[in-house]
Amino acid sequence: MARTRINSENLDLEERVVQINRVAKVVKGGRRFSFSTVVVVGDGKGHVGIGMGKASEVPEAIRKGVEAAKKNVTYVPLVNTTIPHEIITKFSSTKVMLRPAAPGTGVIAGRGVRPVIEAAGIKDLLTKVYGSNNPVNVVKATFLALTELISLDEMARRRSMTPYELHQRRLRREVAPAPAETVT
Repeated sequence: MARTRINSENLDLEERVVQINRVAKVVKGGRRFSFSTVVVVGDGKGHVGIGMGKASEVPEAIRKGVEAAKKNVTYVPLVNTTIPHEIITKFSSTKVMLRPAAPGTGVIAGRGVRPVIEAAGIKDLLTKVYGSNNPVNVVKATFLALTELISLDEMARRRSMTPYELHQRRLRREVAPAPAETVT
């Protein structure tokens, strides 16, 4: 599902640097160093963006990363302090699972997932990273998962139901007793 980009000029976005990587290029006179950064921006109210920047100086690389992240801001549907449903997303060789959690659980996440989740304003979430734990791929997989989330209202609209009916159906499914096993 294609998400529309959000104009980030009127949002109060906070920046967070996830990774700074020094890259050396060997030339005739020695080594030339440059820096690449992965940056996450978010307002803590459901808006989040990621970006990468490269430059010969760290502050310039961070600035470029922030500019790229502000161009890439999207909205994440929230249900109170968590996400509406579980989602598993793959990016490159990294697979990320995000699972809603009960209030008070907190964010159970690793190094690459936590900054993206906290920038979006999610307070209760369980996560697991499978495959490669390269921070760049983990951040991109997490962002992709958040953009693929569908709100309760949107899901109800797609099924021609009210959000209340959809919520009641979910509750009945969770409470339904397991079928009895027959002994032969």
